[in-house]
Amino acid sequence: MKRTVNNSRNEMSNLYRDTPTQAMLSSSALRRTQLTASHLTSKQPSRNLSILDDSSSAMTSQRKLKILMLHGYTQSGPLFHAKTRALEKNLDKAFPAAPKPGHLPSYPGGVELVYPTAPLKLSISDIPGYDVDGSKSENEDPEAYAWWRRKGDGEPFTYEGLEQGFERIAEVIREKGPFDGAIGFSQGGAAAGMFASLLEEGRRDAFEKQQSQGGMRYPESFEQDTGFMTDVIQQPLKFAVSYSGFGAAPNELYTAFYEPKIKTPMLHFLGSVDTVVEEARSLRLVDACVTGRGVEGGVARVVYHPGGHFLPSSQKQYVAALVAFIREVVGGPPEDSLENKKEEKAEDMDMPF
Repeated sequence: MKRTVNNSRNEMSNLYRDTPTQAMLSSSALRRTQLTASHLTSKQPSRNLSILDDSSSAMTSQRKLKILMLHGYTQSGPLFHAKTRALEKNLDKAFPAAPKPGHLPSYPGGVELVYPTAPLKLSISDIPGYDVDGSKSENEDPEAYAWWRRKGDGEPFTYEGLEQGFERIAEVIREKGPFDGAIGFSQGGAAAGMFASLLEEGRRDAFEKQQSQGGMRYPESFEQDTGFMTDVIQQPLKFAVSYSGFGAAPNELYTAFYEPKIKTPMLHFLGSVDTVVEEARSLRLVDACVTGRGVEGGVARVVYHPGGHFLPSSQKQYVAALVAFIREVVGGPPEDSLENKKEEKAEDMDMPF
């Protein structure tokens, strides 16, 4: 009788004890539960972060040095592009995409030049010397544009349509920017200096202060509402370059562009026999820059060439000056990829402006 009771107890106990198969199933289920929880809490975010990291890395590897190219009075974006193809090719050689020698570490994608057309369409009467002998038709519609029209018979001139010019530049920034630098010729050189100035820290305050004394308002197109505060449309430029450019006429309307002085590093090319823009006007822009004519031990910031009113885009020494300047302000190895340049082709030579 005692054995029977014990056997019954053992049988009852076994009913509540896992069999080896049940234990294995329970353990397996537990592991699946743990793996599922682990997958949801750690694996998935890790994979998402990996995707983001890969995307960020890809964007960095494709980053290009973006330069806004501003044409001169009576020109257009396509025409300026055609006249500076040699410069574009030389900059491509000087700043190639990684891993080619000479590439800029911060811009492994190489260099990209953007050529917008100014918004103001010019008529024959707006173009000095266009119809000297009266042979042009009154209905002729030249493809000539400007960032502004100069008004007045003498200094101080006023610039009609200047706000429209900056509206166009702001459009290009939103469509194809942000930009790292700007290169301009003649009126475009003057615009490059103004463009660099507008993006600098504290410049809006300078405009606000000068506005109470008759100065122009800070261009509304360059302001950007972030939802918390009004900011500038993009970060300051790293550099600007002026070919035969000039400072605005001494007029209280435009004082805020140059006071305080422009901090952005700026390189100036002047033609020694330029009869279109007087040297004094070009030096007005030079002296409006903090670095002015250069910094001790650095690349010269004023370069004279023996020509007139044009952009020397293929002459080796002037291209080298531009390349050295960009390397100095952007950062990068000092290799000159133009040293082994082959004989120039006709299409790579300078075109008259």
